[in-house]
Amino acid sequence: MEVVRLVARVAVNGFGTIGKRVARAVMLQDDMELIGVTKTRPTYEAIIANRDGIPLYTVDEKQQKQFSEQGIKVEGTLQELLTKVDIVVDCTPGGTGEKNKKLYEEAGVKAIFQGGEEHEIAGLSFNAFATYDHAYGKRWARVVSCNTTGLIRTLYPLDRVFGIEDAFAAIIRRGADPAESKGSALNAVEPDLEIPTHHGHDVRTVLPWVNINTMAAKVPTTNMHVHCIRVKLKKTGVTARDVLSLWDQMPRIRFVSGKHGIKTSGQIMEIARDLGRHSGDFAETIVWEDGTGVEDSTLYYYQAVHQESDVIPENIDCIRSMMELERDASRSIRKTDRSLGIIK
Repeated sequence: MEVVRLVARVAVNGFGTIGKRVARAVMLQDDMELIGVTKTRPTYEAIIANRDGIPLYTVDEKQQKQFSEQGIKVEGTLQELLTKVDIVVDCTPGGTGEKNKKLYEEAGVKAIFQGGEEHEIAGLSFNAFATYDHAYGKRWARVVSCNTTGLIRTLYPLDRVFGIEDAFAAIIRRGADPAESKGSALNAVEPDLEIPTHHGHDVRTVLPWVNINTMAAKVPTTNMHVHCIRVKLKKTGVTARDVLSLWDQMPRIRFVSGKHGIKTSGQIMEIARDLGRHSGDFAETIVWEDGTGVEDSTLYYYQAVHQESDVIPENIDCIRSMMELERDASRSIRKTDRSLGIIK
């Protein structure tokens, strides 16, 4: 008897920093088909979409003239694209999701939003470790931000095995993405004066029982975010070796060591290039082995998050759960990671 394989028809609304990475990841899946992506302006990313044979759509008809004047082929509008798909991954700038959600409702498609939107837009915040089952078959979901994704990846197994009494993270944020010309001042550190910052609240949209607070500051770099984390563990007698052994069993967590000369975020990104990662991306959460220690049941550690790519595998797993392509989270994670070359 012939086995029928289910394939999700996917649109990506917004072909920018995150959207182009989500689109490429979708194209690497055997249970998904990328139907099209959208752009609002005829930038080089639109040219890349044409070059790579990715069907390109504009948000409305008025924009199509701009594209045609630049010799960029457009297939139609966003509304036309939505008639051809099962699910859309919304990668538009933060804060525009509510307007877009109305379009998705009218078109009768499912949608995934990004961490720039509030939890309430979907009522379900997604992380593949923690809420894969919650998203199964759902119509709306929100993949949490890059910083929140990185925090959950290390905190979730700690809470499952040792228990977390409380946690605090100081987040050293990149000032801008590499391709951006605007962002943090060139010679300044900018503290986030919202105390505590939103990151801890965002973690609790996925792990509501975890008592965590955060502070943050922007620094003039484009490479990565770095987290300085303190966790008071409920279980006594836990050693740094116990913690590292636990994380080593988890997907999407990778170790580096200052003993091997890896002391900066820039050196971590050099590893990504040396590994031949597409666009020099590092989707894993990076933990310094020799920057991890436990004293009186309090764990201290440093981790780094590549803001351009760590949410990409989460979006793929979220599609697979919402479209009911795979019931088991661990199998979806393994499938996604193999396709993206995320191998320990």
